[in-house]
Amino acid sequence: MRKEQDYYFNKAKKEKYPARSVYKLEEAQQKHRFLKPGQRVLDLGCHPGSWSLYAAGVIGAKGVVVGVDLQPTDLMVQKPHAEIHWLCYDVFSDDLAVHLKKTWPGFHVVLSDMAPRTSGSQYADHQHSLRLAGRVLEVAAMFLHKNGTVYCKVFQGEDFPQFLKACRALFTSVKVMKPKSSRQESREVFLLCRGFHRAG
Repeated sequence: MRKEQDYYFNKAKKEKYPARSVYKLEEAQQKHRFLKPGQRVLDLGCHPGSWSLYAAGVIGAKGVVVGVDLQPTDLMVQKPHAEIHWLCYDVFSDDLAVHLKKTWPGFHVVLSDMAPRTSGSQYADHQHSLRLAGRVLEVAAMFLHKNGTVYCKVFQGEDFPQFLKACRALFTSVKVMKPKSSRQESREVFLLCRGFHRAG
């Protein structure tokens, strides 16, 4: 397994991505093609920027990527594709919602590779992860266009089925995925939710 992780680390370095996590998005995109040219994409918890860079490459010059993170992300060398806006906000902040609403007319895709700082308690980490993923759903419900897509990380645990149920209330299709570049011992999985519609 260690060898495989080194492979992804070296591949990211070679392809000039700041983190190996980019391949968790690339694998899903290659299988399901949910990122398309000309889209607006919101990347929550974007630091250090690999997912935003990858999305920008797929959606092309007519697309827009908005990356949001508590840590400032300002990559000096951007790939020559979609325009990327780096925003420094807490994803739970009302100011973020106000800024997004004022600046863009919604998004076609919401991405999130957010994870809590692990505490050593599986239960606590699972709950914190669900809180972050729940916020992704809230933001998606505010800003996604009809039939839009969410691709987000969540840690598995006892309340995972309940979160899946919440996703299924808002999307016509929900897939649980474990990318090859994800560490096998990790409890992280990714949800690909497609066909957004308003609940009820």
